[in-house]
Amino acid sequence: MRTYKTEGIIIKRTNFGEADKIITVFTKNHGKLRALGKGIRRIASRRAPHLELFNYASIFLREGRNFDQITEAQIINSYQEVKRDLGKIRAAYFVCELIDSLCPEKLVNRQVFELFLNFFNDLNKSNSVYYRNLCQEFAKELVAQLGYLQREKLSFNFDIINFVESIIERKLKTRKLWT
Repeated sequence: MRTYKTEGIIIKRTNFGEADKIITVFTKNHGKLRALGKGIRRIASRRAPHLELFNYASIFLREGRNFDQITEAQIINSYQEVKRDLGKIRAAYFVCELIDSLCPEKLVNRQVFELFLNFFNDLNKSNSVYYRNLCQEFAKELVAQLGYLQREKLSFNFDIINFVESIIERKLKTRKLWT
């Protein structure tokens, strides 16, 4: 079996089996990946802290039949300032849902990855409490980079949330966080 290393931001974690989790990571070199973290729900797991939501991590994986398996992980940036502020957590959940909903698995897009990474870096450093504007600008740029709409058609008062919901054909779960 082939092994490989990548860097990415953890965007979703789902319980799987008794002690495992399926980790969704948006990566630099492999796009969005879903990988199996064996045993990370156990208290003694060494990998669990490295695979928390919103962490930017270096991850070693081994190819598997259904899911690639995470063998090692190391935090590059844990974005502690994001995790300390409820408004920032809301913003992070929102952009992670956008990435998860709009980006197909295993489709590499380095520009979107850089946009996503820059968003987290800006959010982590931000002293403002107006994260909604930061999120809307991210969403508009993401939609433009993915080719759903031309930048010229994105006006200041463009309702990006309704537009994204029309693309994914369901309501965003994080929409409730903004009302």
